[in-house]
Amino acid sequence: MPNHLHLLLHYAGGKRSLNFEIGEAKRFIAYEIINRLKDAQEHSLLNELSCAVQIKDKTRGKRHDVWKDSFDWKECRTEKSIMQKLQYIHNNPCNGKWKLADDPLHYPHSSASFYISGKQGSFAVKDYREILVQLYEQAEKIDTDESSGSAQANTE
Repeated sequence: MPNHLHLLLHYAGGKRSLNFEIGEAKRFIAYEIINRLKDAQEHSLLNELSCAVQIKDKTRGKRHDVWKDSFDWKECRTEKSIMQKLQYIHNNPCNGKWKLADDPLHYPHSSASFYISGKQGSFAVKDYREILVQLYEQAEKIDTDESSGSAQANTE
């Protein structure tokens, strides 16, 4: 999409929050965008991004404001909700004001063709069903370990 991004993302957690990880990714992507704009000598756009920086951020050394302050995420706890989000993501470039493709299969930045044909496109897609299987197996292992532990505790 020209001005936003939709992702279906599996975050396994860790020591840092998802918000922190997204912030770091946005920071590095912004550096790349600015470098490419400089290489392309897009001075008017660079000036616009520079003017968007708040005064308090300028004092901290920020030179360009690439992103709006927004990050909206929805937790998907069921396969039904995952499918609903995927359908929205796949159809979004074909609807509304953008009309970037007539069919989700024809939008080059979509995972729609992967889910329909199984063929990887311009970027790697991991099938959400593989992740669900892994999560179910982990949950079963935890349940098995917990019931084995309680059975051993009762026999001692």
